[in-house]
Amino acid sequence: MAKEQAERQRGELSESVVKIKRCATVVKGGRRFSFAAMVVVGDNQGKVGWGYGKANEVPPCVEKARKEGMRNMITVPIENSTIPHQVIGEYGAAQVVLVPASPGTGVIAGTAVRAVCESAGIHNILTKSFGSNNSVALVKATIEALKQLRPKGEVERLRGVTLS
Repeated sequence: MAKEQAERQRGELSESVVKIKRCATVVKGGRRFSFAAMVVVGDNQGKVGWGYGKANEVPPCVEKARKEGMRNMITVPIENSTIPHQVIGEYGAAQVVLVPASPGTGVIAGTAVRAVCESAGIHNILTKSFGSNNSVALVKATIEALKQLRPKGEVERLRGVTLS
């Protein structure tokens, strides 16, 4: 916890390992293992990204995933520590619904969706996932949902109206 706070103060990126998969291939001498890691990277202030890395050992695959996550970051509009409006994100068979919540609610989400929301800096949100419970698909669906978010000012400008 103290480490996360120190990272936030310095403006560094926080990373969260969502999933590590082990794959085995059978060769003449036995089994050869390889690993794949799914990592979510964010600055806790509205930027978040995900990466997927593969290697023969766990630390290198996590490092590869972290670097890819830093390259694939998106900006998320956050208003009063929550999202501006409800969105639905889909990726494959996974579907994620993100609903804004009032202050004090916290992050009501499963492990994969929670990692994305907390890395983005969202503190109050309600979520529900449907379909696949594959954590890799859920992370991608959550990122797709966050890409659809528009701040209130942008919606007013596009529609040519003033909302209260």
